[in-house]
Amino acid sequence: MENLKELIKNRRSVRTYDGRELTAEDKEKLLAFMEKTENPYGINVAFKLMDAGEHGLKCPVVVGTELYVGGKIKRVPFAFEAFGYAFEMLVLYAQSLGIGTVWLGGTMNRQAYEAAMELGDDEMMPCASPLGYPASKMSWRESMMRKAIKADERLPFEALFFDGSFDTPLTEEKAGKLAHPLDMVRWAPSAVNKQPWRAVVKDNAVHFYLKRAKGFGGHEGLDMQKIDMGIALCHFDLAARECGLKLRFSQEDPEIPHDESMQYIATYRVD
Repeated sequence: MENLKELIKNRRSVRTYDGRELTAEDKEKLLAFMEKTENPYGINVAFKLMDAGEHGLKCPVVVGTELYVGGKIKRVPFAFEAFGYAFEMLVLYAQSLGIGTVWLGGTMNRQAYEAAMELGDDEMMPCASPLGYPASKMSWRESMMRKAIKADERLPFEALFFDGSFDTPLTEEKAGKLAHPLDMVRWAPSAVNKQPWRAVVKDNAVHFYLKRAKGFGGHEGLDMQKIDMGIALCHFDLAARECGLKLRFSQEDPEIPHDESMQYIATYRVD
């Protein structure tokens, strides 16, 4: 893939496509990449390309493509975080090929998508995405949706990341070699742009927390904010590796005092 920073900063949610089918070469590359996505939890995510006409798939906010990709995963602990990480890897790879995507969680006839994914009794399909080449101009509806959620805005670095405890904001200067990976977290996409990730840097470790937004406790078994955390972990991990940092993933709660709106998610230790 091309420079990760450029992929992350240039990618946006695409809901308006130009009507062209993916080239055979691009589709082949996507299929090959789907087989090698990973996540630090070691939980398998199985991807599948789906034709809207064949499976009766509908999404009122997407126009100009009939091709979708879905992912399914076992209903096990940390499945949402694992899914978010793996699906974002695929999203970023698609971006490197010039293929547009948008995370779909609710604005679709979910039953048809789940049937197309052939879910087992112990499996779920948290999200799907259309795939196609972006149109040269966004539709009016898409422009309004992006404006409503302030899609191109992000919270300041110091509002998301902390030095030793949640009492001390972390500056980019103080973050040093972790500044770039953390900034790539800052630019991660999230449901309704809520940006729920928070991180405390302490003793050569980055401890990630979910700051739960009101009304996002999980809808019909779908926890979009834990998926968002998986996306954040993906951005941090890929960016840190690109910088040559050696990381160890763990889930050892450092028991840093925090308010009740936060939940510890995971840690990356920097060797």
